[in-house]
Amino acid sequence: MQSSLSNSRVLITGGTGSFGQTMLARLLAAGAAEVRVLSRDEAKQEAMRLRLRDDRVRFYLGDVRDLDAVSKASRDVDYVFHAAALKQVPSCEFFPLEAVRTNVLGSANVVEACDRNGVSAVVFLSTDKAVYPVNAMGMTKALMEKVAQAHVRNNPAAHTRVCSVRYGNVMCSRGSVIPLFIDQIKNGMPPTVTEPTMTRFLMSLADSVQLVEHAFTHGQPGDIFIRKAAACTIGDLATALCNLFEVPPKFDTLGLRHGEKMYETLASHEELARAEDFGEFLRVPIDSRDLNYSLYFDEGDNVSDHRADYTSDNTTRLAVPEIMSLLSALPEVRDHLDRHASPLLSNAR
Repeated sequence: MQSSLSNSRVLITGGTGSFGQTMLARLLAAGAAEVRVLSRDEAKQEAMRLRLRDDRVRFYLGDVRDLDAVSKASRDVDYVFHAAALKQVPSCEFFPLEAVRTNVLGSANVVEACDRNGVSAVVFLSTDKAVYPVNAMGMTKALMEKVAQAHVRNNPAAHTRVCSVRYGNVMCSRGSVIPLFIDQIKNGMPPTVTEPTMTRFLMSLADSVQLVEHAFTHGQPGDIFIRKAAACTIGDLATALCNLFEVPPKFDTLGLRHGEKMYETLASHEELARAEDFGEFLRVPIDSRDLNYSLYFDEGDNVSDHRADYTSDNTTRLAVPEIMSLLSALPEVRDHLDRHASPLLSNAR
């Protein structure tokens, strides 16, 4: 990826978010000539500008819902990483049309703008919640994937290469459960767990960026790339954090929220039947069959595959000590632990 991005111009939509800032650092280290950040949050843009003080980073204030804003931001750009989205499950449940406008129509604007401007490649960021979706966020992300693949089907000679990545919970990302648990523990409160036996995939920000890099390097039009990941129960996650901060391992159980599932799915068994295994990654190619199904009315499809879905319930399950080891290696958690330990050391002296 480093050679591909050297002296290139890159746009990150939603670039002020957790993924965007991590990806930005990787792009600058890879020698990108210019990295553009498109977002609607001027305060975060200003904070990034003051922190980075790098002339290669340019900020575009705008929303992916606005085709003109995306078109201007992607003009003369080589590559686009599309991370802008509404991601909070409860918010999308109460305001599903807002999720449609950003996650579906906004993504369609990104494809349209990239196609108009001759962008070489665009990678869309999706989620495990897009597989068998039961909530508005997952449904709109599933439609985002369909928007990307429909563009590929309808424009086979297009210059822009469009592919997607799909991953589970990114640990310590903005709005995720780990920062919430840490804040509760540091304020003397037990973590609030919806359902202790619920399982979720675990990925670091670095892992998510590596997945996007893999898709960027190896992806063909319409591909969906998935990074294999371990999982844990939410109860064990809360217990692991309590142990790390040396407080009694207890939590309050709230019950399932709107639109939550007991486990998530990264790939369906139908997708796994045609997937290519890259070791750490899975490549799910686009279903390239002709959409005129008259050929199949009489004979049907004789392919039979009995493999299971790839879920957070049947992947590698981490125990509490393993979760503690994983969390303590994360810079975001390490920083909180160091600050937590400082007052204790001062008191001891």
